[in-house]
Amino acid sequence: MAPWTPADIPDLTGTTAVVTGANSGIGLPTARELARHGARVIVAARSADRGEAAVAEIRRAVPGADVAYGALDLADQSSIRRFADTVDKVDLLINNAGIGLIPRQLTKEGWELQFGTNHLGHFALTGLLLPRLLAAPHARVVTVSSDAHSMGRLDFDDLALERGYGRMSAYGRSKLANLLFTLELQRRASSAGTGLISVATHPGATATRFVKLGPLQPLLRLFLQSADAGAAPSLYAATSPDITGGEFVGPRLKLLTPSETARSEEVARRLWEVSAQLTGVRFEEIAHR
Repeated sequence: MAPWTPADIPDLTGTTAVVTGANSGIGLPTARELARHGARVIVAARSADRGEAAVAEIRRAVPGADVAYGALDLADQSSIRRFADTVDKVDLLINNAGIGLIPRQLTKEGWELQFGTNHLGHFALTGLLLPRLLAAPHARVVTVSSDAHSMGRLDFDDLALERGYGRMSAYGRSKLANLLFTLELQRRASSAGTGLISVATHPGATATRFVKLGPLQPLLRLFLQSADAGAAPSLYAATSPDITGGEFVGPRLKLLTPSETARSEEVARRLWEVSAQLTGVRFEEIAHR
């Protein structure tokens, strides 16, 4: 059997996809291939210049593509709410945007930036779009995590990381939160009797702007896959009929096993409750299980 490629994506005509961080990295080919197969795509990004440039690039690659830019800053809860108000329909939500390996900074609300952007931003966005997702017949939420989640640790008494901050450990914590959220979303969606599918992905080591290579760039790029290859797990998770909820899709489309902490329902419930308190987004339609 031939390996899956984006050419195997089914006809997505009539489908609306929101892709966060679709202006660059793996988000751009993710948005492009969804548009190539007929989806209406919203390129959700913080920078209008980069977002509009991505829209133009997709239209050059896919003449006639139904694609538009939407202003979204995942580090600003008011921006997330404004963006969500502009989305009238959504079938596929690709929680792709992410930051990492940065000095300690804070979101507008005062949360540690990697956790606030990568997890809390996408938690709030998903919850705000949930009524529209549940109105879609075959809705999916794909959240990009990482194998770095295995080094993540959640201290609920120090979510701001005021007692110690490491760039990599903070990134791993945010990716652990992505996986905990993905699995808990699936549990709650299933318990509520909805058809929503929630899937996590790990793109693998990819040559994008996210990866700062420094003077070793020419050498290290030999060992990194392209952004198109990095987008494959997200595209497969979003469109393959073989996907079921709660899976973790990795490079070469292999199903990965999340860490023991990521599989903990107790930790996931606590993170969900804390995230709802911090963001004010309650997921009323699937609030209990």
